Amino acid sequence: MTKIESKKVSVNAPAEQVFTFLSDMNNIEKLLPAGKYSDWKSDATSCSFKVQNAYNIGLKFHSSVPNSEIKYDSGHGSPFPFTLKATLKENGAKTDSHLVCEAEINPFLEMLVKGPLKNLFDHMADRLTKIFPEA
Repeated sequence: MTKIESKKVSVNAPAEQVFTFLSDMNNIEKLLPAGKYSDWKSDATSCSFKVQNAYNIGLKFHSSVPNSEIKYDSGHGSPFPFTLKATLKENGAKTDSHLVCEAEINPFLEMLVKGPLKNLFDHMADRLTKIFPEA
């Protein structure tokens, strides 16, 4: 099992607000790097997109713990099975957050995708802080 964690960020919003945002799969597109994906499709509980003309990634809502955790599973078309978890911890008026991906990737593919996935999850964490700028 391969585990990839994003950096930890502090979001300028209460956990309830961040949780609501991340619970709607239509919002995931706002976290992706511009120009690095195509063929975006989404609804309230799932999304899919193509990464840099290479892999299709499907993501579907799995479960949640209100205001503290959201789990997503790999969806149709993903190149390998994975879970992606967004953790939230209220810290005053802010929320500390990071992403954790656990994937079943063969060793060869892991060498190719681990670095780019780490960069993607770090970017998504950074984008989350820009969705809720300081007041």
